[in-house]
Amino acid sequence: MAAAQLSAAPRPSAHPMANPGCGKKSAPDQEPRTGRDFVHLPAREASIAGYLDRLDDEADMSIKTLAKHLPYGQCAIGTALNNLSAAGHLRRVRRPVTVDGCPRWVWHTFFSRTARDDAWWSAFLAGETPVTEPSRAAARSAAYGVLARLGRIDARLTLSSAECGALEEPAAEWFARGAGEAQLVQAVMAGLPERVAHPYGFVRARLLGKLPPEPVETRAACYEVVCTACGEPGDGGEMRGGLCGGCWGGRPGLAVDQVHARAGQVRAALRGGRSTGSTEKGARS
Repeated sequence: MAAAQLSAAPRPSAHPMANPGCGKKSAPDQEPRTGRDFVHLPAREASIAGYLDRLDDEADMSIKTLAKHLPYGQCAIGTALNNLSAAGHLRRVRRPVTVDGCPRWVWHTFFSRTARDDAWWSAFLAGETPVTEPSRAAARSAAYGVLARLGRIDARLTLSSAECGALEEPAAEWFARGAGEAQLVQAVMAGLPERVAHPYGFVRARLLGKLPPEPVETRAACYEVVCTACGEPGDGGEMRGGLCGGCWGGRPGLAVDQVHARAGQVRAALRGGRSTGSTEKGARS
């Protein structure tokens, strides 16, 4: 059996979904998964990115929920998400909707396995279609890895190295049409007969017979980008790496006397039982 070139971590299980229409959204035109997608990140960020990458769309992406399913605290996850945003893998956005005649905001977290620069994110989130062609070599490499792994999942579909190479092209076409590894594997493995006499022919027939349709080009919705760290809407070119000037460090903080004055106002208001006028923001998906 061919040695697998793609080591995939288990799909996160029991992770809750966000409210309908909210939560994770996968960015388009990503390179196929290769197992080395996050090697450029620190270990913590790479681990969290790998987990987020395998979550289904509309999964709950709030820090509180992620902390329940990852071996990191909320502060660590918040910092990691900021770093992933700065590295081009993540953007938090919101869009206005009307529910039962009442306007409200719907929050999303876009995630891209392929790191993007600010220009790409700006074009995509403004509703423009970015031109990003996945590398065919990367698609073939990922396809080979999936095919090689079939025999480890079920020995009835064990393929030789030459057979994996021969099936690379039809398997890579699945990725070109927007399918993920899980979808490809499910299509090939579903309803296996008790005995598969010719694994190569069987897999080839499944790949060709169940090939997804070519994607229909659609214009992306227009979103308002918010700061990954503080959740405040961006202000034109002030956003950098999905972070506002204050959270990125590009805007100077308050002077010491201003901080002391504000702290005194808050203490006085609390002693007097009055509201300070500030509101606590809830965790967003």
